[in-house]
Amino acid sequence: MDPTNTSLGRVVPRHAEAKVRAALGDTRVVLVIGARQAGKTTLVRAIGGDSDATWFTFDSSEHREAAAFDPQSFIERDGLTIIDEIQRMPDLLLEIKASVDLDPRPGRFLLTGSARVFQLRDVPDALPGRVESIELWPLSQGEIDSSPDGFVDAAFSQGPQLSHSSEMSRTDYIERVVRGGFPEAVARQGQRRERFFDAYVDGLIQRDIMQLAEIQRIQEMRAMVRLLAARSGQTLVPAHIGNELQLPQSTISRYLGLLEEVFLIKRVPAWTSNLSSRAVSTPKVYFVDSGIAANLLGHDIDGLLEIGGPLGGLLEGFVAMEIARQLTWSEQRVQLFHYRTRDKVEVDIVLENRRGDVVAIEVKASASVGVKDFAGIRHLDAMLGERLKLGLVLYTGPDTVPFGPKFRAMPISALWETHP
Repeated sequence: MDPTNTSLGRVVPRHAEAKVRAALGDTRVVLVIGARQAGKTTLVRAIGGDSDATWFTFDSSEHREAAAFDPQSFIERDGLTIIDEIQRMPDLLLEIKASVDLDPRPGRFLLTGSARVFQLRDVPDALPGRVESIELWPLSQGEIDSSPDGFVDAAFSQGPQLSHSSEMSRTDYIERVVRGGFPEAVARQGQRRERFFDAYVDGLIQRDIMQLAEIQRIQEMRAMVRLLAARSGQTLVPAHIGNELQLPQSTISRYLGLLEEVFLIKRVPAWTSNLSSRAVSTPKVYFVDSGIAANLLGHDIDGLLEIGGPLGGLLEGFVAMEIARQLTWSEQRVQLFHYRTRDKVEVDIVLENRRGDVVAIEVKASASVGVKDFAGIRHLDAMLGERLKLGLVLYTGPDTVPFGPKFRAMPISALWETHP
């Protein structure tokens, strides 16, 4: 298995490894994309080591110069060629296209990118039908704990039969929110972890984003990143952010796109079934890693323990992004949404599979749940009928508690401790 994160002092198998190996078996070019320091390089090195691959990184100026000088010779190899950080030389994708068209054997190239490569403005439309992209996120809680990470599949297959109990406390969950999933952050404590987060965000803005676009005033981007952290789990209206930062909406929209391209934030679209004309279409925003969001706001464990404090949005983001991680390996092909009406009826997370089946989820930071916490889910149930397979309130308490035939309160740890 992939020794993804040696800084943790142990081998951490990644769920994505099986996906990458399977893709190399029938696809000419495989692209692993994800945030910096999420473990992409270690993953592809481990896979390449099993196949005696040739490895290059475009973080190296020497490798970039060699590729620019003679791109055709650079990529012509007999076995698997691994190229790390391909977004730094996107023109090479045209040479790769020409090569795999002449020699269409599967498993020719394994690429990584710390930006959404095919969304970049300077990337040629080179590889349709020839490439499979696989996202690698920061570590999931299941990968950290060596637990199943099977919640999404179980929720759709078991429905109301799904049950889970937990010994985790509210403090345990807060510790996980503050820690996040970056391997370096998981391996550190206290101020050393905070220093990592500070350096990570600064480096992302000054290095990766500056490579993608000309930004005249970096301080504007920093201010926007902090503002987005404060709005984790809220609907995202660029005009409102522009008003607060005194920036034009066009600039805000551009900055949001850049932050998504480098995997710092994720916008979750609204679920707008034709069953309701009252639904709004505004997306929500989350940070890909809850530890970064908490650090940007200066929230430590003690501060988040306060009742009525700022935990709610961070915990919702933590849950939503754990689910988003699972969607990259679950057998169920599921999309992630939120739901909100003009009358402010809300459901934090709506999961819908290809058949139109729905699992609705609310996230609560409290250790107790009441009937009123299911109001939004019951609203969806009235519209969807049999299509709603399960309505959950995920909370910090210990037990699964029924609130009707299809509704359950369930400990948050079900996300990573449930078998598929």
